[in-house]
Amino acid sequence: MAEKDNKPFVPIYQKLYHYYKDAIITQKYQPGERVPSINEMIAQHQIARETAKIVLKMLSHEGLIIQKPGKGSFVIDQGPHKKLWGVVVPFFSAHIEELIFYLREEAVRFGRELEHYVDYNNWEEEIRLVGNLINQRVEAVIVIPTFDETQTASFYTRLKSGGTVVSLIDHTMAGSYFTYVIQSYDLGVKRAVNYLLKSPKGTLAFVKNNIWLRRNMVQELMQDTFQKFIADREDGHHSMIINNVYHISKNLVQQQNIRGFLCCDDHDAIRIIGRLKEWGFSIPEDVTIVSYGNTDMAKYFTPAITSINPHSHEMAMTTAQIIRQKLNGEDVSYSQYVLQPEIVIRKT
Repeated sequence: MAEKDNKPFVPIYQKLYHYYKDAIITQKYQPGERVPSINEMIAQHQIARETAKIVLKMLSHEGLIIQKPGKGSFVIDQGPHKKLWGVVVPFFSAHIEELIFYLREEAVRFGRELEHYVDYNNWEEEIRLVGNLINQRVEAVIVIPTFDETQTASFYTRLKSGGTVVSLIDHTMAGSYFTYVIQSYDLGVKRAVNYLLKSPKGTLAFVKNNIWLRRNMVQELMQDTFQKFIADREDGHHSMIINNVYHISKNLVQQQNIRGFLCCDDHDAIRIIGRLKEWGFSIPEDVTIVSYGNTDMAKYFTPAITSINPHSHEMAMTTAQIIRQKLNGEDVSYSQYVLQPEIVIRKT
């Protein structure tokens, strides 16, 4: 006996309504563009005339389209902008939390509110969030891109922001047609490695953070830079890649003669320091630790952690300045900034 399909029945008009709503939000149909007519929907989807009329009526009632007798249905312009900035992030970390804090400070200083949204490193969700915020007529959308930007490039290429300022922050691996204020992760890693190379000869380990699904192009860049920069030196050090903190053991540190760790964030550095202390290693005499982020965790943990400072405050201030310039009518088309991370040497 065949198993019953327990999926709830969804009427065709609801399926088509959500299909066209998603297409409008993600700008497959852009503001001012005509959407398919009743006859075109009938031909394309093999549906009844009444079904097509219901779909268009629902889209109109939602405020997504305007129906013009004798001309067709068009994606609507939502009117004046709200005094609101939206921030889209791939996940939460100490570094991202700090960026949001500084962006909120800048927004409040300008008399604006700021709201943040998480896309969970899902490029399709990023597109929906950005498109929906533009559709809601927020003044600015600030995006920390998902870590596989090859999937979002076509969306940003054809995006019409309708006066909403769209700006990337923290990183971009695929380039952008919009303004951006990013850091040079490549340079940050090189400065961390230069410091680690001062430790006694042995293995230097790059500790990845693979808790988030899907491709992470930034981490790939960091890993590649780490390995190449150490290999080019030929001074008795060699590199090792560790997928996450849980793969680190006392035996691994001893057998591989690990003399230094570069962690992708301050949180992982704290966890490694705790393990090393428990195993009887002295820091930095036996093992040197460098983290990436320079958040409060690195500054106020004991021992204070040597960390790469990505200049989060400066990223936020520069992004806010670009938004204000755009709102004042200035051309910010080529406002693209790359900040230079610096190493802050502390007790590790």
